[in-house]
Amino acid sequence: MIVLDALIAVLGLGAVGIATSARIIKQYERGLIFRFGRVREAVRGPGLTLIVPGVDRLRKVNMQIVTMPVPAQDGITRDNVTVKVDAVVYFNVVDPVLAVVNVQNYLFAVSQVAQTSLRSMIGKSELDDLLSNRERLNQGLEVMIDSPALNWGIHIDRVEIKDVALPDAMKRSMSRQAEAERERRARVITADGELQASHKLAQAAATMADTPTALQLRLLETVVEVAAEKNSTLVLPFPVELLRFLEKHPTTAAKPEAATPHRPPTTDELASTDMPAGTEIPAALESPPEHPLHGDIGAIEPPGAARTPNGQPA
Repeated sequence: MIVLDALIAVLGLGAVGIATSARIIKQYERGLIFRFGRVREAVRGPGLTLIVPGVDRLRKVNMQIVTMPVPAQDGITRDNVTVKVDAVVYFNVVDPVLAVVNVQNYLFAVSQVAQTSLRSMIGKSELDDLLSNRERLNQGLEVMIDSPALNWGIHIDRVEIKDVALPDAMKRSMSRQAEAERERRARVITADGELQASHKLAQAAATMADTPTALQLRLLETVVEVAAEKNSTLVLPFPVELLRFLEKHPTTAAKPEAATPHRPPTTDELASTDMPAGTEIPAALESPPEHPLHGDIGAIEPPGAARTPNGQPA
């Protein structure tokens, strides 16, 4: 009976000892054993592990990737522009011994290194790089933070710049600059289009000069386009074909000869002409009157009028 009680007491003490020495480590954690203040080289993995009560002390280290936001940092860029930049750092512990032994608080240490590196990156960069070339800045910032973190058993996975805050005056200046740049591009494109159009028009003019019919066909096409509009009226005051005809075939009108007075043919002229034999020449055409009649027609004497001895009419 006494032996049974002693055995039960021993088993009870053993159960209590096991309960006090048993520890559970999660899958994403690693355990460090400090025995009398000295860290053991063997790192305990996930699952159930036992330590010596009163002698060993277990320290759990999280191996997950930590997302740490970096507070916004005020700085002046290399081109003297005041900006405020914030970022985010992704890192994880790869060596639990170094993360616990070499640095007191690796989370705080990474945060401070990230802030100082971000300020340094702002001072060495220009505003255009912060706005448009963030990939290179992210890589440079990652190298700056990862360099001291290697001695702490920490791996910097990536660093991203989240936002770049600019003063309101700078925003307005950049807006005007962008507007002016767009206006310049629009004018250059318009001028380039005009230049190309002038070249094409010159080629078309040369072709039409070599082939005049092409100009007439173009005119007919224009007439068709204008006629398609119901509210348009097309007026052609002069046919183009007639202009072309006059241009190619110029004509000069014959000058009228001076008018000569008509006189009846003389006897000699009639005799010189071929007339049938036996044709009598009219008496009126034999010879013109030697003395033309002068005076008033009313002064002509009527037949049978009486005369005085001096020859004057009675």
